[in-house]
Amino acid sequence: MFIPHTQIETEEMLKKIGVKSLSDLFTDIPEQFRFPKLNLPSGITEMEAKAELQEYARANESANDLVCFLGAGAYHHFIPSAVDAIISRGEFATAYTPYQPEVSQGTLQAIFEFQSLIANLTGMEVSNASHYDGATATAEAGVMAYHHFRGKRGKVIVAESVHPHYRETLCTYLCGYENIDIKTVSHNGQPFTTPDDVAALVDSDTSLVIIQYPDFFGRIFELSQLAQKVHEAGALLAVVANPTALGILKTPGEMGADIVVGEGQPLGIPLSYGGPYLGFFATKKDLVRKIAGRLVGESVDAEGRRGYVLTLTAREQHIRREKATSNICTNQSLMALAATVYLSLVGKTGFRQVAGLCYHKAHYAATEIAKLKGFTVLKKDPFFHEFVVKCPKPVEEINTMLLDQGILGGYDLGIDFPSLKDHMLIAVTEMVTRDEIDGLVDALSEVQHD
Repeated sequence: MFIPHTQIETEEMLKKIGVKSLSDLFTDIPEQFRFPKLNLPSGITEMEAKAELQEYARANESANDLVCFLGAGAYHHFIPSAVDAIISRGEFATAYTPYQPEVSQGTLQAIFEFQSLIANLTGMEVSNASHYDGATATAEAGVMAYHHFRGKRGKVIVAESVHPHYRETLCTYLCGYENIDIKTVSHNGQPFTTPDDVAALVDSDTSLVIIQYPDFFGRIFELSQLAQKVHEAGALLAVVANPTALGILKTPGEMGADIVVGEGQPLGIPLSYGGPYLGFFATKKDLVRKIAGRLVGESVDAEGRRGYVLTLTAREQHIRREKATSNICTNQSLMALAATVYLSLVGKTGFRQVAGLCYHKAHYAATEIAKLKGFTVLKKDPFFHEFVVKCPKPVEEINTMLLDQGILGGYDLGIDFPSLKDHMLIAVTEMVTRDEIDGLVDALSEVQHD
């Protein structure tokens, strides 16, 4: 074990705090728990340790090794090799926090371009520099709405068809606030919430309505009428959007959204066993002074040259904490850069093609699975690249069988929704071929014969 302090240094520190020995530091801990004997193996060399770790690594299987039909908020998309090459360049390597624009122009410009792309993609007027992930971006929408109404409107309406992790994070942020009442809306006791279900609960005490587009189950709804009803009540509408879907669908901005948030992982960021990911947050100019996180603006220097600076910095790091609208003052700079590079590389046409491939392949998969005896595809509503399948056996059992055939099956919806026991959420992206979809269908057909 490496101990950084010498015996003399240790004695000096103990003397300074008035303790005779290291043992005396732990007198408040019951004696039987102070110095447990650990059953550790003997020490090994670096070479041996590396070999052992590599053996563990070989036991892992990723979406690159399996045919992936798992989504539920994180998706296996193609990432051009140039993304990693570009984000590794020194021009983008600056200090952690770009408060000094004279030495951070590379990072600041990259963030500015990211903001511009997200604003364009969502149909909104302004975007911030990013959040940690889609869940925290959603929670920050709730925080912003609370402060926009100065805490006088305490009702937040959230559709149960919003990602369950996002709803949990929203409560983590808001449930301790004064006068907050988070209402989760279902549809006849089921989580397949519609815009009409949500609109029915909007009243004069509502500050924010949150709905997902496409929703957690992949379904697509037109939100213009909901936006109108929300605005008639004087409230704000936040849309949790899948960025890939926005390649072919009407933007939330076109439908009247006030805030658009979401998970940016599909934009050139690998699955990476769960992160780091990227949250995006876009809104209208009227709300820009309440926006959480960093915001980069374009300006000119003393010599008239274009430059970039942090602007409208109403975060806790810049003003009195009690006056801040959020404690978020940082962003996912590297992930935002990756998303910027990805969108720049694929361009409008390429991004539309990616979205189109996801859509058509998912619909082909749904059509073929629906033909199987015992399986029912819930596709009454239009969907993008995810759909729900009612299975004849427990999803965990089916996924174990699929894994044996090199297939990563869909998400077990019974984990988050008890009423959807034996229901699987299947995601299809451009990475899956028609032959691989047929392979999934063949594998599922064997379930009834087991």
